[in-house]
Amino acid sequence: MPTGRGVAIVTGASRGVGRGIALGLGEAGWTVYLTGRTLIGGDGDLGGSLASSAAEVTRLGGTGIAARCDHADDADTAALFERVRAEQPALDLLVNVATKYATPYGPSSEGSFWEQPISHWDDMHRVGLRSAFVASSQVARVMVPQGHGLIVNVSSLGAIRYTGNVSYNVVKAGVDMLTHAMAQELRPHGVAVVSIWPRLTQTEGVLAHPELFPNAVQGWTPLFNGRVVARLAADPDVMGRTGQAFDIGTLANELEIDDVDGRRPAPRTLERELKFS
Repeated sequence: MPTGRGVAIVTGASRGVGRGIALGLGEAGWTVYLTGRTLIGGDGDLGGSLASSAAEVTRLGGTGIAARCDHADDADTAALFERVRAEQPALDLLVNVATKYATPYGPSSEGSFWEQPISHWDDMHRVGLRSAFVASSQVARVMVPQGHGLIVNVSSLGAIRYTGNVSYNVVKAGVDMLTHAMAQELRPHGVAVVSIWPRLTQTEGVLAHPELFPNAVQGWTPLFNGRVVARLAADPDVMGRTGQAFDIGTLANELEIDDVDGRRPAPRTLERELKFS
């Protein structure tokens, strides 16, 4: 595992938490392939693009590479990893962020679960869970032979608590079990897998819905999540965390990381809920 920088893929990085994680890695000097469907500005309803995010990664001190990829398309995902293998000597980090909606409250989520179209469930699972499995299976084919690597799955407290959308909550629970199960098979090969639970983050989707997130101003910047991931990836003892899910605030306190304004969230005591028996 690199001790401060390396080569990473961050999915869903045109905006939101994914963009923030890519920026945090750029700040730490990483080469980052940013993936998603919005290559240039203007073709996403929440703004943001891979091109602009990649440029910001480079401005912060890393190397940002925009790589358009629809993670609902297995062929697209396979082509992405083939490209990175051809261009880089190693692949040290995969961060699975891509999801169908910017918040748990997507356009089809109004009403109770029985009032929603089944396609809502399918969309959530295809991009929010299945794509993480597909991308992880691709990166394992690189990391296992090289004998090191880290997969970070972005989950949420919604994995263990109802947060307003049944499909979203089931997906996040699945992401955390995916983390736990993959870690068992990858541990012997020196590859770690962890889930992280961001706190309320000032993403474009959150800021666009003040009626749902009236306390967004008290949230954390997307870059804060990236700083935590960058430090986690540089931790020589990261294998000691493999298979577990971590609240981002607890990790920030353990790793001594602040947001851009110097704030640091209070840790949560969720050890019983974060570990699988």
